[in-house]
Amino acid sequence: MKRPKRSVWLWHRCQVVAGIVFLYTCTSAVQADVRLPKIFGNHMVVQQQMPVKVWGWAEPGERVEVSLAGQTRAASADASGKWLVTLEPLPAGGPHKLIVQANNRIELEDVLVGEVWIGSGQSNMQWPVRRSMNAEEEIANARWPKIRLFTVARRIAETPQEDCEGEWLICSPETVGEFSAVLYFFGRKLHQELGVPVGLINSSWGGTVAEAWTSREALEGDEDFRPILERGAKFDPKIPNQPAVLFNGMIHPLLNFAIRGVVWYQGESNCARAEQYQKLFPTLIQDWRKRWGLGDFPFYFVQLAPFRYRNADPRNAAELREAQRLTLRLPNTGMVVTTDIGDVNDIHPTNKQEVGRRLALWALAKTYGKTDLVYSGPLYREAKIEGNKIRIFFDHVDGGLVVKGEELTHFQIAGADGEFKPAKAVIDGETVVVWNEEVANPVAVRFGWSDDAEPNLFNAAGLPASPFRTDNFPLVTAGRR
Repeated sequence: MKRPKRSVWLWHRCQVVAGIVFLYTCTSAVQADVRLPKIFGNHMVVQQQMPVKVWGWAEPGERVEVSLAGQTRAASADASGKWLVTLEPLPAGGPHKLIVQANNRIELEDVLVGEVWIGSGQSNMQWPVRRSMNAEEEIANARWPKIRLFTVARRIAETPQEDCEGEWLICSPETVGEFSAVLYFFGRKLHQELGVPVGLINSSWGGTVAEAWTSREALEGDEDFRPILERGAKFDPKIPNQPAVLFNGMIHPLLNFAIRGVVWYQGESNCARAEQYQKLFPTLIQDWRKRWGLGDFPFYFVQLAPFRYRNADPRNAAELREAQRLTLRLPNTGMVVTTDIGDVNDIHPTNKQEVGRRLALWALAKTYGKTDLVYSGPLYREAKIEGNKIRIFFDHVDGGLVVKGEELTHFQIAGADGEFKPAKAVIDGETVVVWNEEVANPVAVRFGWSDDAEPNLFNAAGLPASPFRTDNFPLVTAGRR
C-alpha cells in the first residue's frame, strides 16, 4: 500500500532531524575528548630530577586532571583548547601509570622515569642498527627492557607544529633494527653505566642541512643568514632542505618534553659553506637551548669522519671539521673525533658502536660526573714558534701523546705566504714539534687538513686528536652563504 504523501514528508523530516542530532552528539564528544601529543604513550620515559610537563588539548574551559607516581595536578583548557600541568621532579624508577582525566579518561601503562636524550642530524644519525657493523649479533643481543625508543616521523612544515607522529617501543631484537644506531649505542652505554631507564628520541633525516633544523626566528636574527632565508622564500612541501622546516615539524613538537641533552651528527650537507657553519651550528645549539628553556643542556656532537667528497675541494670538509671544533667554545658541548673509524670510500661508516661509545664518554664524564675515564682525544690549545719549528700544545693529552705507526702523519707547515707544505713532526712530552727544512720562518701549522685525512696522533686512552689549524688565512669556503 502506498504511503500518504504527508506521512512520507514527516518520515523524511524525522530522519533528517535524527541525523543532525546524531552528528551534533558525535561532534561534541570528539571536541570534548581530552587528548595528548604523540610523545606521550605506553612505554614512555620521562626525565628524572626535572619538572615533568604534561600537556594536550581538550574542550575550552574543560578541567583536566593528571596523575603520575603519586602526584595529581589539574588545569583548565584555555580558549584554544590547550592545557598544561607541571609535576614535581621524580626519581628514576617505575613502571608507573599516567592517568589523564577529563570528559574522558586516558591511561598510559608502563611509564618509566630515567634519562631522556634526543639524537638528531642527518644520515649518519638516522643510520639504522640493521645496517651497522655486526648487525645480526647486535640485534640478537638487544634485549634491554628499560631502554625505550621513539622515532619522530619525518615531516616538513612551513610553520611550527604542535604534534608529531611516532610511538614508544621497548628495546628488543624486534624493535631495534630500524632505530638510529648511534643513538642506540650511546643510550645502551648510559644504561649499562648508570643503571637507570633510558629514553631515546630519534629525530633525524638523511641529507639535510643545519638551517632546516634551526628556527626561522633564529635565522632571521643574523644578517649572514639572509641568503638562506632568500633561497627558502617559497615553501615547497616536498623539500626538507629549506630553512626551519624540520625544526617546525620534528623539533618544535618536543619542546615541552624535558630532556637531559642532545647528541648530534650532521655537517656533510653544509661542507660547501663551512665558514658559515662556524656561526650556523652555534646558532642552532643556542636556539634549541633557548626554546627548551632548560638552560645550557648538554649538546654533544660528532665531527665528520674521513671521506673523499668527489668533485669537491678536499679542504671543504676540513674547514667544516674546524667549524665543529670551534663550536666547543660554547658551554656544555663536547665533540667526538672519528678520523680513525671512518671509511674514505663510504660516507656512512658502519662502526656506529664506537661513535655511540665516545658520545657516551662525554656524557658520563661531563653530565654524570664520572671521574675514572678519559672522554676526549687531544684538542689543539696553542702554538709557539721556536726558530724554524713550531711547537703545538694540546688539552686532553691524558696519559701522554701516542703515535700509531712509525711517525706522525698529516702535519703541514707554512710561512707568511700561506703555502702549506708536508711537515715532519715528533712528539716531545705533551707537545708536538713540527717543521720543514724548506720553511725557514714558519708561521702556521695545519693537521689532518683534507676531507679523507686519517692521521695517527692519539692520547694514551686511544682517542684520536682532532684536526686543527693554527692560522687565520682565508678559507676556501669564505663568503659562501
